[in-house]
Amino acid sequence: MSALETAGADASAVRTMQRLRARHGDGLLRLAVPVRSFALVLSPDDVGRVLAQSPEPFTPATREKKSALSQFQPHGVLISDGPQRQRRRAWNERVLEAYAPTHHVAPSVTATVAEEFAALGPGPLNWEAFAPVWWRAVRRVVFGDHARDDHLTTDLLGRLRSSGNWAYLLPRRRAVREEFLGRVRSLLARAPGDSLAGGLDGSNTDDPDDPDDGTVPSQIAHWLFAFDAAGMVTFRTLALLATHPAQRQQARQDIASGDGLGYLRACVLDTVRLWPTTPAILRDTTTELDWNGRRLPAGTGLLIFTPLFHRDDSRLPYAHSFVPEIWLDGRAQREPALVPFSAGPGECPARNLVLFTTATVLAHLIRDRDHTVESAPAPRPGRPLPMTFDNFSLRLTAHP
Repeated sequence: MSALETAGADASAVRTMQRLRARHGDGLLRLAVPVRSFALVLSPDDVGRVLAQSPEPFTPATREKKSALSQFQPHGVLISDGPQRQRRRAWNERVLEAYAPTHHVAPSVTATVAEEFAALGPGPLNWEAFAPVWWRAVRRVVFGDHARDDHLTTDLLGRLRSSGNWAYLLPRRRAVREEFLGRVRSLLARAPGDSLAGGLDGSNTDDPDDPDDGTVPSQIAHWLFAFDAAGMVTFRTLALLATHPAQRQQARQDIASGDGLGYLRACVLDTVRLWPTTPAILRDTTTELDWNGRRLPAGTGLLIFTPLFHRDDSRLPYAHSFVPEIWLDGRAQREPALVPFSAGPGECPARNLVLFTTATVLAHLIRDRDHTVESAPAPRPGRPLPMTFDNFSLRLTAHP
C-alpha cells in the first residue's frame, strides 16, 4: 500500500480508463484476455444496469471470486448461484437486519465501542495501535465478550485471505480452513443474545445441499472479512475529520443532537467513495446477451472499476474532495455508479450495521478530542485528495 500510494497507482489507473473511454466510447469494452471473455464497464448507466440485474443475468459468483473466496468461505453467498444463493442471501438479510435503520444489537455495539476505544487516549495513534482495539471490538460484536482476545481465529482468517489473493495459483489450505471454521463454530456455540451470532438462535439457512451446516460459518467468515475493510475506512475517515474542520464541527453537532449519527454515516460513505475498499466489482454473464447490438457471450467477465466512477472529474465537480453532504442532499443517489456498498440485489446487507458501527467509533474518538495527521500525504481541504491513501502508514496524534 505504501508503494502504491507513492506511485499514485489509482490516479494512473483512472487516467488510463478515462483514455480508453475517450478512445472507444462509453459502451462495454471487450478485452483480449486469453481463455476468457472479459469486458470493462465504462458507462455509469451500464454500472446501474449490471448491478440492478444481478444475479441474473449478471452473477456475482465469478470465476475469480470463487477461486479466491473459497479459501475461507466455501459456502459463502458471494460465490453461490441459483436457489442456494437465494436462500443464503435471504438468511444474511434477515440476520443482519438489512432493511432496518438500526440493528437490534446497536446498544451492545455502543457499549462495546465505549469500553474498547477508551484504551486510545491522547497521544500518538497509528494503525498498529488502532487495529488491535478495532478487532477486539469486532470479535465482541460478532461473537460476544468471550471472543474478545481470540486473536488466533482472526489470524487464521488473515492467513486464508492471503492465500485467496493468489486465487488459482495456490492450492486450498484445507487444514487451515477447517481449523478456522471449527473455531468459528465453537465461538458460535457460546454466543450471547446481544451479539450478532447470538441472534441466530441455532438457525441455519435451511440449505438441503449443506448437511454439514457449513453455510453459517462461511457467512460469519465474510462478516469478519468485511469488518476488516470497515476498520480501514474508519481510520481514513478519522484522518479526514482531523484535517477538515468544517466537517468535524458538523459531525460534533450531529453527535450532540443525538439524532442517529447521520452526518458521521455520510462521512464514512464519502470516505469509501474516495478510497473504495472494493475497487473492482466483478460480475459474470449467465447467458448470451445482445448489448447495444453487439453479442456478449455467456460467461463473459465484467469489471466495474469503481475509482473511475467515484473519482471521475470529467463528471463530478466534487470528485477529489471530501463532501459528506452529497449523501444527504440527494446528489450521490442520482449517480448510479457511486456504489460504496455496491448496489441492487447484491448490495452489502450489512451496510446499515457497518455504518452504525463505524460512526459510533468515530463519535467516540472525536467527541472530546482533536487529531492532527503527522504522516504524508495529509489530506487537506481546498486541494485534491490523494487517489491512493495508505491507512497502514497513517499516523495521527490525539489532543484532549
